[in-house]
Amino acid sequence: MKKFIMSALVIGATTMAQAQSLPVYLDESKPIEQRIDDALSRMTLEEKIAVIHAQSKFSSPGVKRLGFPDLWTDDGPHGVRPDVLWDEWEQAGQTNDSCVAFPALTCLAATWNPQLARLYGENLAEEALYRNKSVMLGPGVNIYRTPLGGRNFEYMGEDPWLASRMVVPYVQGLQSKGVAACVKHYALNNDEEYRHQVNVIVSDRALHEIYLPAFKAAVQEGGAWSIMGAYNLYQGVHNCHNATMLNKILKKDWGFDGVVISDWGGCHDTEEAINNGLDLEFGSWTNGLSEGTSNAYDNYYLAVPYKKLIQQGKYTTKELDEKVRRVLRLFYRTTMNRNKPYGFLCSESHYQTALKIAQEGIVLLKNEKMKELKGGSLLPLQQPSRILVVGENAIKMMTVGGGSSSLKAQKEILPLDGIKARFADAEVDYVRGYVGDTVQSYNGVKVGRSLYETRSQAELTAEAVAKAKEADVVIFVGGLNKSDYQDCEGHDRKSYDLPYTQNEVIEAILKVNPRLVYVNISGNGATLPWIKKVPAVVQAWFIGSEAGEAIASVLAGDVNPSGKLPFTWYASLDQCGAHATGSYPGTWREDYKIIDEEYKEGIYVGYRYTDAKKLKPLFAFGHGLSYTTFKLGKATANTQHLTPNTQITFTVPVTNTGKCAGSETVQLYIAAKQSKIDRPVKELKAFQKVYLQPGETKQVTLTIGADALNYYDEATSNWCAEPGKYEALIGTASDQLPTKCTFQLN
Repeated sequence: MKKFIMSALVIGATTMAQAQSLPVYLDESKPIEQRIDDALSRMTLEEKIAVIHAQSKFSSPGVKRLGFPDLWTDDGPHGVRPDVLWDEWEQAGQTNDSCVAFPALTCLAATWNPQLARLYGENLAEEALYRNKSVMLGPGVNIYRTPLGGRNFEYMGEDPWLASRMVVPYVQGLQSKGVAACVKHYALNNDEEYRHQVNVIVSDRALHEIYLPAFKAAVQEGGAWSIMGAYNLYQGVHNCHNATMLNKILKKDWGFDGVVISDWGGCHDTEEAINNGLDLEFGSWTNGLSEGTSNAYDNYYLAVPYKKLIQQGKYTTKELDEKVRRVLRLFYRTTMNRNKPYGFLCSESHYQTALKIAQEGIVLLKNEKMKELKGGSLLPLQQPSRILVVGENAIKMMTVGGGSSSLKAQKEILPLDGIKARFADAEVDYVRGYVGDTVQSYNGVKVGRSLYETRSQAELTAEAVAKAKEADVVIFVGGLNKSDYQDCEGHDRKSYDLPYTQNEVIEAILKVNPRLVYVNISGNGATLPWIKKVPAVVQAWFIGSEAGEAIASVLAGDVNPSGKLPFTWYASLDQCGAHATGSYPGTWREDYKIIDEEYKEGIYVGYRYTDAKKLKPLFAFGHGLSYTTFKLGKATANTQHLTPNTQITFTVPVTNTGKCAGSETVQLYIAAKQSKIDRPVKELKAFQKVYLQPGETKQVTLTIGADALNYYDEATSNWCAEPGKYEALIGTASDQLPTKCTFQLN
């Protein structure tokens, strides 16, 4: 049955003749591609141009005459960003645009639990639907190349396989509700400080083996409906209109049928945008970034300048129609999808999801036995009567700041408040310890508790030491924050050290009380010079609305930690390939317009580099402890021979040998024992998280195919696998692999 879609003019028509001249038939029984053809054939040049560029900070126009509503996007890989004014970055002043702040994606990756990634996407979509957002600008899957990367907290770690397995269910969960994922930032977006000027020089092999797999998985397995181009350049061309990245790899090789959206202000040239794969231009002001005139959006590169080139005869509508076709396809998947569910905001189920992800993502890095505790460990805390909490991060909101991921959370339980609530029977005291950031608001959102401080550092340190002497346990909540030059969009860190005077305060406390738990809030690693003196270290990430409750539940042992690091925690920067090879942060050209940054470490990113150089990092990739203990038995394989068309299943018994229930993540790495080419010592190719009661044993199965043995052959521009001998190394971290199986690729 055909359905009339009429404009306001049709509704106001006074005669049947007038009405019959204006309706547009959109037959909803027809396949989407036919409906796209029909709509495209009816659109004017002006309407086509309009739908491929923004009309406000976060929206692009639909086609009202044909019944297509406007398309609304919003930031938020971790929650739905509060609304801003139509053409300003300032808050719109609404009262119904708060949200649940979900944990940052480093925390999600640290769960090593794809089921939680699916739940994350579904919950975020429900909040987006309530706010009438059709495209969420996330998730981010750029590879953690250096711990100085300001935006690492938004991404999923250093390993392409882990990021791939986590991004697919996130995208599927989000889009199952009719909200498009916009996977970002495609690709090689590993620098923030000069992100518009960095030209990445990288081998084809490193590009395809390290930096593209998560994007490829999001497209081919996740079915992503949109991709955001990155600010940086590749092969001397900006990635928002880069023919190699967009036309060849993304659209031709991967078969992407969605929309390429520019990062805000990432478009720089009309003809490059026309020819090189950009479909929808977003930004701010006339040039997409900083310069403004009246009718700014009409002056975008894909707006009036594009229309004039067509009118002048330099271009036909061939390229334009392809862009519009993709945008219309996005419309039908989102704004025109009449089967999408209703959304809801700040529900208890969403808070429970945020809490669950936070608890599973928290990583217990260290928990040594202490003489002072008669050979016991400091964690979980055993009903201490006097607790001293030290550190600015215990009272600082982390949902506010950091760039585009800043949120207006309905609530954020701070670490100090969570600890006080959980240990209500104890005397919980707090001292500031150090001063890092006293900013009271960001983009119109206030930070809650006042951070104003007049005392000197000497006074703050003396107070912390005096009170630490009397405490049963000291919980130091430190790390980074969302300020410039820390974990923040637009800037990279200047140092791998902890900022402010945290190290000095910790050292001073340790002299009077060795019972110190260090809780690190960050999306990155840092040097920890006192690590041998501190018995317990917890990595707590930026974990959103339920931060305080999640942290307290792990410290108390209500939740047994099961998170695993999604990146290598270096002891120092010279253990990181990007720094050891001298390639970071690149070299300015003579005209100071472009920075050439050659990825000299190639495929040797993260544990691949430390393995190759036989370095011992502070904490290995995949590392994470528990309050119980696990034992892996001998792994077995269902066959010792693999062919291109078969699979091998490895089975390993895992036993909980401790006294409490907990989860362990079994990790499988592949090592080529003989190869004509240079290959990493090992590479992650499968993992499985398993929950066990005390004394319980389960058989964990991990399956790989011949593609797990592939490398990218630059000579043929194809994936290849060498016949020969391989090992499957199985364990609980990249440096804890006690069992292995040998097999042959025929």
